[in-house]
Amino acid sequence: MLEIKDLYVGYYKDLNILQGISMEAQEAKITTVLGANGVGKSTLLKAIYGFLRPNSGEVLLAGRSLIGIPTHERIDMGISYIPQQPGIFRWMSVEENLELGAWTFRDDKERIRRKLDENYQRFPVLKERRKSQAGELSGGMQRMVEVGRTLMTDPKVILVDEPTAGLAKLLSEEVYQMLIQLRDEEGMTIILVDQEIRQALKIADYVYVLELGRNRFDGPVEEFTDLKKAFWV
Repeated sequence: MLEIKDLYVGYYKDLNILQGISMEAQEAKITTVLGANGVGKSTLLKAIYGFLRPNSGEVLLAGRSLIGIPTHERIDMGISYIPQQPGIFRWMSVEENLELGAWTFRDDKERIRRKLDENYQRFPVLKERRKSQAGELSGGMQRMVEVGRTLMTDPKVILVDEPTAGLAKLLSEEVYQMLIQLRDEEGMTIILVDQEIRQALKIADYVYVLELGRNRFDGPVEEFTDLKKAFWV
């Protein structure tokens, strides 16, 4: 589905954060990327999404190179991104936040209504609160709004960066359950970057561990039952 080949990426031309990363995300699976702070996990997602242009290497979606393709076109191709920092507009209603996800087809009112209805079927609680200000919702529900907004564009691949950062444990469990639902019931391909190693391993199908911008380990999640490996001990 999505493949990374020998990727070198940095915020400056001669200073690469990622140094030859290679990975593959299989269709309808959760691929989890683990590693200490600063190893390049978020940089990887930004490069896939088009926020950063690689200095060398390839990003392929279904065999097609994404190098040089701007972010808005990648969205149309089926790639969506949920960043670590909350991105909702707190003073706007739930429904207005969801409608922002339809910006690339904002003139197609019928499609917008259809995608809203799909989200309300997917997340009934959002339908109940659709006129509420998004800032009035719990942290878990705000993440639900972000996921719903992402799904307005019919993504094939969802890039998720630290989805439970700052959330209480109970709310975090709701977010992870959402990701499981998207994989199991809707066949979404998910690339998950996470610091919550134990929770991430519970829902992952395949795991990559990065160290200093390079691949360190990778394999099916069953090979990571010993958490010492993930902690590099």
